[in-house]
Amino acid sequence: MNSNSGQRHPGSSSQLRLHVFLARCGEGSRRACEELIKKGRVRVNGRVITNPAHRVDPQEDRVTLDGRDVHLVGKFLYLAFHKPPGYLCTRSDPQGRPLVYDLIDPVLPYKVFSIGRLDFLSSGLLLLTNDGEFADIVMHPKHRVEKEYLVETKRPIPRALLESYLKGIRIEGERYVLKAYKSKSPHKVHLILEEGKNREIRKVFYSSHIPIVRIHRIRIGPVRLGRLRPGHFRNLTKEEIRLLREGRGHDDHSH
Repeated sequence: MNSNSGQRHPGSSSQLRLHVFLARCGEGSRRACEELIKKGRVRVNGRVITNPAHRVDPQEDRVTLDGRDVHLVGKFLYLAFHKPPGYLCTRSDPQGRPLVYDLIDPVLPYKVFSIGRLDFLSSGLLLLTNDGEFADIVMHPKHRVEKEYLVETKRPIPRALLESYLKGIRIEGERYVLKAYKSKSPHKVHLILEEGKNREIRKVFYSSHIPIVRIHRIRIGPVRLGRLRPGHFRNLTKEEIRLLREGRGHDDHSH
């Protein structure tokens, strides 16, 4: 494992909006940090602040999250991680299940968070960073960042299901749309999504009574999982970071 991956350093602007400051402290994307603030979990100089636009001076103000001091990170990290099945992408779990951060935190100099998630049983590529503004770019719907999955099933996958998925399937009031697919065998297919809603693939397949054996993500935008071993990570290349930062959400070699 290698964590020497900072590609740019945080700015030292004298005043920052509170949600921007938290994002630059590696506490999550700007949107996630806004929610932390609105929930009353953030204090500035001992006072609860619920306005994300509240301005703070990183050099002068003391900011805490859940009672813990937060500081601007010294270096940004951009990592590709191979999530094994049977791990959660959260920081805690009431049931005590394994967390991906149990594998990552002990070997990194800074705390990171995942850009999007994979569910407990799914495996494959997960992007990790402590750069909240970078995460916002990658997750923003306007960039339509592709996610490619290998899906294996117990029963043959009906072509009609995949064609319907391309046009859009509505399940319990939610619409799910597939961008592209490539069948590998009767029980195996590559799916490309742009949005990737919570447990989307499972919901679509289960709606047609197709039990899933495996969901394995192999690509996010220009970043491929490749031969990265389960539980290990690598630094994103400068080119991968540049493409993602520019909102390049696809891989020219994937179609």
